[in-house]
Amino acid sequence: MARNTGSRRRLGELLERKELIVAPGVYDGISAHLAKRTGHSAAYLTGAGVAAAGFGLPDIGLVTQTEMVERARMAVRALGDVPLLADADTGYGAPINVIRTVREYEDAGVAAIQLEDQAFPKRCGHLPDKELVSADDFLRTLGAALDARTDDGMLVIARTDARGPLGLDEAIRRANRYAAAGADILFVEAPQSTAEIERIAAEVDAPLLLNLVIGGLTPDQSVERLQQLGFAVAIHPSAVLSQATLGALTALCRLRGVDVEDFAPSKPQEFFDLVGMAEWSALGEKYQPPTARQEA
Repeated sequence: MARNTGSRRRLGELLERKELIVAPGVYDGISAHLAKRTGHSAAYLTGAGVAAAGFGLPDIGLVTQTEMVERARMAVRALGDVPLLADADTGYGAPINVIRTVREYEDAGVAAIQLEDQAFPKRCGHLPDKELVSADDFLRTLGAALDARTDDGMLVIARTDARGPLGLDEAIRRANRYAAAGADILFVEAPQSTAEIERIAAEVDAPLLLNLVIGGLTPDQSVERLQQLGFAVAIHPSAVLSQATLGALTALCRLRGVDVEDFAPSKPQEFFDLVGMAEWSALGEKYQPPTARQEA
């Protein structure tokens, strides 16, 4: 397998320094190249960005494993020795599917793969109405992922989305269970206040990742504050994409002589509406009525 051991070793070295790793979201060739050329120490392959910019889709589980792997492979090539942390959603199926997902991401050369405990089809972590699998079910997914990798240098990031549906206490409980099972980095998605971020830092015993989405549920945090709290990684999945989108909208609106403010999104739901969120949601309601899949 192509392992890209240099970037994995680099990520390990960065984590050992215990200095916050700031990873901008990348989603295509130019964003990956620019992340490297501007001197970033790591980058994050954003599933939402790949869905929207790569396929014109909202982040609601419509992009497949093979599509994400090809994007990861392209980004790794562009980034070279800059480590890529890559979103892999729920692993794209049962544990046996997760095994293949891990093998494919490892072969693509990513430095870390991120898996989450949402039910399929997943939703952007900063949208409402998320559904979860049980913690025990996700532990089977996590176990399959840890066993499937042939290079322990490729780290496994375990994400819990329990804060929204089940509350912060359950999110922290799950994060600690996933850490005890061997996850390398823990990711509690969408804390809703600075106090919640501080609780996560104090109560989860593992290297931590925080997701800072423009207009999302989590309040912005400075590098200095996250460093003080002991976070290992801060990802900024929308930092590049939001500016690229605004630039494209501005150019298009100028050509038509209309006001860009009539189109510019200010939060994730509005951004995904630009790529058909309302239409896809209507189809989901028509053909796949929601079921009570949440479990403690």
